[in-house]
Amino acid sequence: MKIKRSIFRLVSWLTLLAYALVPMQALALTIGEERKIGEQLLYSVRKELPILDEPDISQYINNLGGKVLQTIGPQYFEYRFFVVKSDQFNAFAAPAGLVFFYTGLIETMQSEDELLSVLAHEIGHVVSRHIAQHMEKGTKVSALSLLAGIAGLALGVPGLSPGLMVGSMATGQAINLKYSREDEEQADRLSFGWMQQMKRNPSAMEEMLKVMRRITRYRMGADTPQYLLTHPDPEARLGYVETLLEHDDKQRVKGAYLKTDNFDFLRFKYRVMMYSVDHDKLRMNYANILASASSKEEQALAKYGMALLESDNHNVDQALQYLAAVRAQYPAKDILEIDQAIILRDGGRMEEARLLLEKAFKRDPTDMYGVYHLAKMELMRGKSARAEQLLQKVAAVMPEYPQIYFDLGQIEADRGKEGTSTFYLAKYNLYLGRMKIAKQYLTRSSKDMSVPEKYRAEAKVILEKLKELEKGI
Repeated sequence: MKIKRSIFRLVSWLTLLAYALVPMQALALTIGEERKIGEQLLYSVRKELPILDEPDISQYINNLGGKVLQTIGPQYFEYRFFVVKSDQFNAFAAPAGLVFFYTGLIETMQSEDELLSVLAHEIGHVVSRHIAQHMEKGTKVSALSLLAGIAGLALGVPGLSPGLMVGSMATGQAINLKYSREDEEQADRLSFGWMQQMKRNPSAMEEMLKVMRRITRYRMGADTPQYLLTHPDPEARLGYVETLLEHDDKQRVKGAYLKTDNFDFLRFKYRVMMYSVDHDKLRMNYANILASASSKEEQALAKYGMALLESDNHNVDQALQYLAAVRAQYPAKDILEIDQAIILRDGGRMEEARLLLEKAFKRDPTDMYGVYHLAKMELMRGKSARAEQLLQKVAAVMPEYPQIYFDLGQIEADRGKEGTSTFYLAKYNLYLGRMKIAKQYLTRSSKDMSVPEKYRAEAKVILEKLKELEKGI
């Protein structure tokens, strides 16, 4: 048995090595071209996708992605991870490390390891450059063509994806955005290996594939989820993942894999659901959990969900009571203190909220959730200089968050600096996908000598990227 396992491991590693050594020159798209398209898509994809930009949601998913990337090592691309507000069961990787998770997929997950397994799988597609491999050899594909394909991939538009997507009629560019069985196996094997290296149990992959298989069986036809169209054959994938697990010696060693604390994931999931699921449905669900013999973790997070619902209904005292019960069970989870501050602030209890946010900032000035809400507090108090400083700190870490630029634009407008305010409003509209308005503001900012030189230069760079997007590369 040991000899069989050793041979299996050797074959697995040789397979991964063979995948890694695929000659890049065989691909239709170079690394530089893919990176350029990714930069352009970063602006334009927001026209098609309702991104959840909340700082704590974005921070969590990007930190989790960062843990995988830290395991892999240096990459060609700068990865970005996004949560999309949609009830679709979907996730996909776009060129140059843009990875999107739909709220409808996140709702089905029960643990951080399950989310991590799908996230690592999508990274596997990017690392392996599967989209570049599926482009017609010897052709050049415009960013607009690829954006059209990604729009189909994202929205489930028949004919655009998952099959052949035809771009420019003049050049006959074509991209197949449906992954092959070999692509899926490669991404799964990479995900499996990375989870092992992170000491996260890859059995979570099996659980997610079982969910996908169940959905495939019950929803085949016109309403088949987009994820199952572009990531085909969960039955076959489940089979070889189960084989990998059978030959994983660590499955039989107690403590070989970390016991994952799911608090951060469940809080993230419940926050996501506040933006994507009917609140009456959520309230009924949480009430059922609280009335049942659920685990202490489920009970606590149901109370957290109730706190969010009561806060949304401006029932501050009830929200704080639910949150206090959660904090009693999780006294070391400092993020709950920021949640409490936001409930207090929205309820008009400004000084209590400010003290908690200052405490959070002093404790961890790198937590952008706390930093952003402290900035908002300072704006409300008329402390524009401090607010600007904090907002710039957030912008450096989360440069695609549109609301930052709206707030900065407001500060500059209040100071009478209309030119700089226009520049920030250009970026606000840019990251909301309002390209026409953004271009107008950027053009004006690039020529306005009252705008600081570094911002005029940035406006010109962005305008050039948008022109390249329109004409392709």
